Amino acid sequence: MRVIMLSCVFMGWFSCWGQDQKNITLLDHWFSDSILSNSSNVRFSGCYGFTIGGIEYGVIGSTEGAHIFQISEHETLAFIDFVPGAYVSSQAITREYKTFDHYLYATCDEGTSSLQIIDLSYLPDSVHLVADLQGNAFGKTHNIFIDSTNQLLYACKVTPIVNGSNQGIIPLCVYSLQNPIVPSLVYAGMYQVNEVHDLYVRDNIAMLNCGYEGIQVFDFSNPSQPVYLNALAFYNYQGYNHQGWLTPNGKTYVFADETAGLPVKKCEVLDDYSIIPRYFFGTNNDPIPKTAHNIHCTDDFAFIAYYVDGLRIYNISNGAPYEVAYYDTYNETPNTNFSMWGAWGIYALFNSNRILMSDRNAGFFLFKFDASAFNQITIPMDFVIYPNPGTTGGNSVIRSKNDQITHFQVHVYNLLGQQLFEGNSGNQSVLELPSSFANGSYRIRVDFENYLLENDLYEAEWVLMN
Repeated sequence: MRVIMLSCVFMGWFSCWGQDQKNITLLDHWFSDSILSNSSNVRFSGCYGFTIGGIEYGVIGSTEGAHIFQISEHETLAFIDFVPGAYVSSQAITREYKTFDHYLYATCDEGTSSLQIIDLSYLPDSVHLVADLQGNAFGKTHNIFIDSTNQLLYACKVTPIVNGSNQGIIPLCVYSLQNPIVPSLVYAGMYQVNEVHDLYVRDNIAMLNCGYEGIQVFDFSNPSQPVYLNALAFYNYQGYNHQGWLTPNGKTYVFADETAGLPVKKCEVLDDYSIIPRYFFGTNNDPIPKTAHNIHCTDDFAFIAYYVDGLRIYNISNGAPYEVAYYDTYNETPNTNFSMWGAWGIYALFNSNRILMSDRNAGFFLFKFDASAFNQITIPMDFVIYPNPGTTGGNSVIRSKNDQITHFQVHVYNLLGQQLFEGNSGNQSVLELPSSFANGSYRIRVDFENYLLENDLYEAEWVLMN
């Protein structure tokens, strides 16, 4: 099923579902039940991919450390080596990884963790830990991003550990990697926000995901003195701003709020670094609200790791995003509206179109997605409300934009979720909406059969004004 949500700035939200997988090939899967797990059977966290000497590799974090694999010529996950974390515990559930040059940088956000630096130059034979850093500038870290061009490592939510003791949390630290195994601190701050949970950096421009404070954009051309550029502090369907990704062409930024039931946002990035949400989209919130966690983007696709719902791939190349592929790695239905089980990390930047994904419970997945089969497909928005905003007491209609859709059912709800109107188009492609409603915002739901002969759903905001 596909769901679309549209508001006055022409936004969309839809998704296909009903099967465990579609248009994705599972190449391999790795799991080990010998690894420490907590009471929720969580063993794994972040993952990352990298290429050395033309060979693709992947790393997944567990409660015990970093597990490194080669993607073999047979498209399997061939185990290479393991590096224990500085903190090994069933509670070590947040490990993340990035690479620079021939080094892998590893972090963890629990216990007495450190910044670990792992030498990859001996691959495919082995890897070697060359630095394990704690102190006034190093310790527990929630996430990292490396701007390779400018040799800078950005670390979010750093808790320095000195002689085994936690120091105060620093929202953001920036380190020079001119000496890759001896990072030097060049900035510690961003105290104007409560936290920096994650970030994306390109050409010294950092988009900071700041939890309930939205997104902040800073210029780190002088990394010791960042300059504020812009912010997205308030937006529709706002929750805990978690993570986002900028497309290679720099025109589109896609981000997720780690709040159950909220859609993913596709945004336009303007010249002044304003981030403007244009479309809302995501998987279906049935039978429980779903939560997007981490995102990678190309110019054409967004690859999203969804708690509970696995890997979801959306075409974002033109207009409203639409789902083209998915693979559900978590087959259970949680008994809570917000679950952090299932898919966690995503790496979808290999030239080979292979995708890595980590599932907190199920382990490491290797997929193949044939992007060329889907990047030329466009699906038009199926309905339009005119005028919108409308005038109280005036005439408004909803019309199908697809000549093949000539029968649909319309429901109108107020903001409390109460149904105020139900109408049927019969064999027509247009339906007149009631003219008796007061000023305000209303939600319109349209049930129809799409071009695939599937039951489909369209949702829109309808605004009435004097």
